[in-house]
Amino acid sequence: MQAMGQHCLFDAYGIDCQWARDAKQIEALLTRVALAADATILGSHFHTFGGEGGVTGVLLLAESHLSIHTWPENAYAAIDIFMCGHHRIEAALQLLRAELQADHTHTTVLSRGTLTNSVITLDS
Repeated sequence: MQAMGQHCLFDAYGIDCQWARDAKQIEALLTRVALAADATILGSHFHTFGGEGGVTGVLLLAESHLSIHTWPENAYAAIDIFMCGHHRIEAALQLLRAELQADHTHTTVLSRGTLTNSVITLDS
């Protein structure tokens, strides 16, 4: 049975703390990531927690969603990419790795919508 979609969990450690507080820059990056994956953006919402706090945000996609939560105080970001149908998740991940320039990343890709879900994990 072919998977209904893929859910990618991308953890980035050692990211730029100033970037992790900037909702506009974060939304711009996630927009480029969605386009790299050939996704169709339907809408977005981003919230800054103010002061030294981070950002939480989501792009609603015709194919599902792309979301982020940042913790600048820990130089960490958690990014989810969930896409159904035609998608190019690897292109999205390459762009994230290149632009975030994190010290370390961890990626888990889950096949969703099958009776036997497969899991792939990658570290860099």
